[in-house]
Amino acid sequence: QVHLVESGGALVQSGGSLTLSCVASGTNFRINARGWYRQPPGNEREMVAVIDRSGVYKYADAVKGRFALSTDNTKNTLYLQMNDLKPEDSAIYYCNAEVTVSVSVGRTKVPQDFSSWGSGTRVTVTS
Repeated sequence: QVHLVESGGALVQSGGSLTLSCVASGTNFRINARGWYRQPPGNEREMVAVIDRSGVYKYADAVKGRFALSTDNTKNTLYLQMNDLKPEDSAIYYCNAEVTVSVSVGRTKVPQDFSSWGSGTRVTVTS
């Protein structure tokens, strides 16, 4: 229903910076919450930074003060500015959006909630 595409992952040295982008596309949808998650090699996916349904920005303790979320609603784009990168930040970064989509049911439109994920972008930080 809603397609998310991440970009911006790369190989960088420790202390470097990257900006990840996530573009949402689709029709008749509303984004209720969105954010970034990551999955380090051999580990489970974890929350990095999100904007919740109330518009509150939340960050994992490990990235507070180094990472920052921003949005461009005209482009349906979510950014993650990552500064002072560390080897432990190496992971595949996934974009997630909690959306409401107007779905046609017969002759009517019915709002339905979905959780959409992108396919991920890899960030590798070398020491």
